[in-house]
Amino acid sequence: MKQTHQPNYSRRLTQILHILKKHHITKGLTPLKLRLILEDLGPTFVKIGQLMSTRQDLFSQAYCDELSTLRSHVQPLDFPTIEQQLIKTYGHSWHSIFPYFHTTPIGSASIAQVHQATLQDGRNVVVKIQRPYIYDQIKDDITLLKKACRILHIQNFISHVVDIHMVLDEFWNTAEDEMNFLKEAEYTKTFHDLNSPMIQTPYIVDAYTTETILVMEYIDGISIDQCLLDQQQRKEIAKNLAHNFLKQVIEDGFFHADLHPGNIKLRYSDIVYLDFGMMGILRKEDRELLKTSLIAVTQEDIQKLADCLLMLGKHSVHIDYMHFYNDIDSLLHRYIHNDLKDIPLADLLQDLFHVAYTHHIRLPKGISILARSIITMESTLNLLDPTLNLLTLLKQYVKDYILQHHDIQKEINKQGKKVLSSLQHSIDLPIHLSQLLSLLSKGRAKINLEITDSYAPLSTIDHMINKLTVGIISTGLLLASSILCTTQMNPKLFGIPALGCIGYLIAVCLGLWLVYTVIKNHRRK
Repeated sequence: MKQTHQPNYSRRLTQILHILKKHHITKGLTPLKLRLILEDLGPTFVKIGQLMSTRQDLFSQAYCDELSTLRSHVQPLDFPTIEQQLIKTYGHSWHSIFPYFHTTPIGSASIAQVHQATLQDGRNVVVKIQRPYIYDQIKDDITLLKKACRILHIQNFISHVVDIHMVLDEFWNTAEDEMNFLKEAEYTKTFHDLNSPMIQTPYIVDAYTTETILVMEYIDGISIDQCLLDQQQRKEIAKNLAHNFLKQVIEDGFFHADLHPGNIKLRYSDIVYLDFGMMGILRKEDRELLKTSLIAVTQEDIQKLADCLLMLGKHSVHIDYMHFYNDIDSLLHRYIHNDLKDIPLADLLQDLFHVAYTHHIRLPKGISILARSIITMESTLNLLDPTLNLLTLLKQYVKDYILQHHDIQKEINKQGKKVLSSLQHSIDLPIHLSQLLSLLSKGRAKINLEITDSYAPLSTIDHMINKLTVGIISTGLLLASSILCTTQMNPKLFGIPALGCIGYLIAVCLGLWLVYTVIKNHRRK
């Protein structure tokens, strides 16, 4: 059950408007200005910025890089406030559940803070406690920010950047999931089932876990960036981490989206992942397109890579396909002369996302989260083994995966059907050619032609034909009116037949309009 509160909308809206005006939002929005605004607006907006930094298909790389510097650590709550949350969940007997509860938090973020505790049976656990009223506060802030955007007409000034209302709606959906700790517990268990024993996870204490409090095993290990290992051990750990991450993405379609060093610990010989609040989920078809995209990059297949990007994403505006394919071509040529082991996968993905952003192609949420996850993972792997290249491992992993999951008999049957179908069509080909020639000889053949990427040229031709038509009509009216003027037709106007006079007037008006449009178009050029 969500906690309720009495929001002070007018006070908070005034505060939001004051901060936006302080940063002169109507004069433009730079990456630095956006980050400073979010920091001034408070912890919930810092969370918005962190989530926005994962959407490189919505924001340019400059915005994502700037927003990724936002830190989630905030001033911890005092223990009496935390105790009130424990009492609301467990009652005043919460002491009997946690005989020992460390009052000083071991971590504090925008949504929750974490304390170490001990259960009655002696197990060491951590208790992740949601900040009071944070659900309502974030919901209210999103509503008020939308109102502030309308009042200041912010969308008019940043329409070239992103649809701010769409981003806010998407953020709320993501934040709503993240604030449900039962979902995080479910994610932790699912990940454990898919990756154990290669990777370990904290066990969840279901009896004491609710939507707002998560109780799980305390991992008494060492962060991988702090451990003292020899070079060979570090390389082995890096390789295991990389292979596991690729398995999560390619095979499971369910991956940890925030594998920075602080979320990876070593406990004896085990690798343990922490914090499953943010997970990436990929549909099967998206995973297949990702594999095809990788093959296209290694084969320098521009057409295949472009098609995969278009199939992965959605776009609400017309795409200049010629320009789009040229951008893909330029992207591949930047990497074509490099050895695969010298290409950072994160850089390649960022360039692909930049192309998508430029052409207003919106990629699925899982794909955009994956890009930011890979950047984080490459940074983590670099701490352990700077010589390891994720793209090289990915290429080999995809090859091995395809071979392992390739049904040879099924593929033979599939290709056999294609060959049989081709033979049948080749037998019918002379008949179809004969029918086509017969239709052509009788003048009955029709061709449906669609010219791709020709909206602008066709529009220009359409305007030219319209002007030509007006010119012909004007000329016809002048000739017809002149012929009428040689007659004695009644009634008359200014001594000439009225019909001829009207024809002259219409022809002159059409001629003047035609001259005006020609001059106007010339000035535009």
